[in-house]
Amino acid sequence: MGHLNLMSSCRRDVLCTAIAVFASLMQANPALAQSASQTVGEPGLADTVETIVVTAARVGVPRSALPSTIQIISPQETRIQTQIGGSAIDAVAALVPSFSPTRQKMSGAGETLRGRSPLFLIDGVPQSTPLRDGSRDGFTIDPFFVDRVEVIFGSNAIQGVGAAGGVINYVTARPAAVSEGWSGAALAQASFAGSFENDGTGGKVAARAGRDFGAFDVMLGAAFETRGAFYDGDGRRIGVDGTQGELQDSTSWSVFSKVGLALGETRHLEGMVNYFELAGDNSYVVVAGSRATGVPTSSVRGTQTGVAPVNYAWTGSLSYRDTAVFGGTLTAQAFFTDFESVFGGGVFADFQDPRIDPTRNLFDQSSNLSDKQGFKLDWSGPVSFVRGLRLTAGLDGLRDESQQELIATDRPWVPPTTYTALSPFVQLNQALLDGRLNLAVGIRQESATVEIPTYDTLFFYGPQRVDGGKPEFRETLVNAGATFELVEGFTAYASYAEGFTMADIGRITRAVTRSGQDVDTFLDISPVISSNTEVGLELDAGPIRASLAHFWSNSDKGALLVLRAGDIYEVQRQRTEISGFDLNIRARTPIEGLNVQVAASALIGKTDNNGDGSVETDMTGPNIAPDRVLIAADWARGPWTARVQYQIYSGRTFTGIGLDARNDFEGYTLTDAFVRRTFRDWSVSLSASNLFDEQYISYNSDTERPTDNLRFFAGRGRAISLQVERRF
Repeated sequence: MGHLNLMSSCRRDVLCTAIAVFASLMQANPALAQSASQTVGEPGLADTVETIVVTAARVGVPRSALPSTIQIISPQETRIQTQIGGSAIDAVAALVPSFSPTRQKMSGAGETLRGRSPLFLIDGVPQSTPLRDGSRDGFTIDPFFVDRVEVIFGSNAIQGVGAAGGVINYVTARPAAVSEGWSGAALAQASFAGSFENDGTGGKVAARAGRDFGAFDVMLGAAFETRGAFYDGDGRRIGVDGTQGELQDSTSWSVFSKVGLALGETRHLEGMVNYFELAGDNSYVVVAGSRATGVPTSSVRGTQTGVAPVNYAWTGSLSYRDTAVFGGTLTAQAFFTDFESVFGGGVFADFQDPRIDPTRNLFDQSSNLSDKQGFKLDWSGPVSFVRGLRLTAGLDGLRDESQQELIATDRPWVPPTTYTALSPFVQLNQALLDGRLNLAVGIRQESATVEIPTYDTLFFYGPQRVDGGKPEFRETLVNAGATFELVEGFTAYASYAEGFTMADIGRITRAVTRSGQDVDTFLDISPVISSNTEVGLELDAGPIRASLAHFWSNSDKGALLVLRAGDIYEVQRQRTEISGFDLNIRARTPIEGLNVQVAASALIGKTDNNGDGSVETDMTGPNIAPDRVLIAADWARGPWTARVQYQIYSGRTFTGIGLDARNDFEGYTLTDAFVRRTFRDWSVSLSASNLFDEQYISYNSDTERPTDNLRFFAGRGRAISLQVERRF
């Protein structure tokens, strides 16, 4: 069993030591269990953990009653991490060790949570595009409009299709509840490469303002950012990814609005619209490095052929909430997303068609389009005739149409694929023993249809005529769990949950190479059903807050990304087994204002690479995160706030059938720092990512394409950000 192997290996000395520290906390000072609950490690916040209700969980119970690993990235943490890293996804990657290191590119391909793809949401509205996963779902909103981030770990079906690895919900800002006047924030930011190269500078301006008028409230905002070139620790300009897209040498802008209307004492209507655009400036071309000599890919001034990679994202929702419907709360939401991602082009083998260009020098590039419309309807409240029992029942609907086009020659690559689903669910939460014991059980019925018209593949694949079809899928998904407060502030939990997602249908349908295929019988487009089992402990006592979880996740027919000839990823449906630990410890020290944090994860993923029914091959970098430890210190006193964080990414050797030793991960360590000085409503903050200018190869580049010298990308060297902000 994978999780037994993980427990016995103990090659992760730092993690094993941290686990031992967690196990000894209660023995070392059992009196801690009598202290009041308080959030620690988050300077400037006073919220208690017990009052937090996780909106993405949809059940309306406190965090302590949910039998799963959940992490709330607070507003304070979000502000710090987005200044250090530059995006909301960087905040997640920095503070959630079982999330993969970011690629520092526009694409998030291979960035996973617990070894599986998470579902990204904005205020509960899905951003992920599982039908044709272009891996751009981490960049659909400017982080300035994100108040906090909710992370639910592990496969689940809480939010429907897509949450194989968990849920990442960006909760947006809202107006402060003030009696009169406007409230909001405005900032100006300048960023610099560590050695202050002229083309490594960037800037950002953003503002938002809101007002609560009593009967209604409004929030409006806009943000604009330009980014310069990125440099590595050796002072070399980092290579541009002309195909998947870049964050360096790019421009983004965004507008955001949220309007609320009180319809009575218990009823509230709220609308939200967000537009986000991120586009490369197309000022550089790639220069090959050398994997043999360790020289990473670089860039020089120049213009790429075709349209620069870009993201266009519209997100909108209309939500209704009534807290007095049959003694409970009725919530309804209608939403839409309109997303387009353009990729860079090239003279790729897949795009060649001698009927268009007999010389086989045909240039082309692709664009993914995904349009979603859906609704969520649920009621949650107590069951009057059973003390402590809470019922949540609902119905979700979704229509997702996705396709991929070659825009230079106007050819379809992935045919229009329409996914429709209607999914009822019921969840029961039972509190016993005066709330010390909480039981949860739920069931969800996914009733989905995938409609694909008859289509022809590109010439490279035959071409093949594939008969269309409309296969239907019916899956019943269950979850069950329990939390038990052993003593005050010390809770144990266990849970089992099933997740439902679709494999990347676009990668599968576009790569059909055999004649006579029919969508109705093409079994590889069947859903991915994954299960997540975990047991955990949580301590919330006085100066200590800690959590430890052990989990294992299985899928009989997973969706593994495998690179084939021609540098194109395809999906292989293989059995996968993943197991690991998540650890998070926060402590308030005797030094006034000083808090410390240790977080860690260790993952093992195995897959059945030869189809014999047993897993024997390691999941590699594009599919699973490295083992990692985060050590951090926060200090807040008077007008000063500071944070230093140290990230250890452990090296790893991948073994198994068909793996290349050149893709083993060497590991690296990074240090980030942040300091802020507040002057009444104004603040000035300075941050540095990779403070010591460490030279390293990014995790994704180090673990794939062992002979590709054009995609041997170094990680970003020291990057400095200076920000002035006013809050009112």
